[in-house]
Amino acid sequence: MVQAYILIQTEVGKASSVAEVVGAIPGVVRAEDVTGPYDVIVRAEADTVDDLGRMVVARIQHVEGITRTLTCPVVHL
Repeated sequence: MVQAYILIQTEVGKASSVAEVVGAIPGVVRAEDVTGPYDVIVRAEADTVDDLGRMVVARIQHVEGITRTLTCPVVHL
């Protein structure tokens, strides 16, 4: 299982609706509005890194109102 945090920037005023839509995507564990340089932070999991990448590119980045994403895989050192 691969886990990651996905940091999302949105259009002005879209953070809440983006978090709601992204939170319903399979593989998303949690999506929350935040303040700072990013508007939404998502915790996601997938079976493989490739599956995670497909989720981000094919599902999350297509949500209306998202302008940029940054995917941060969780590592266990």
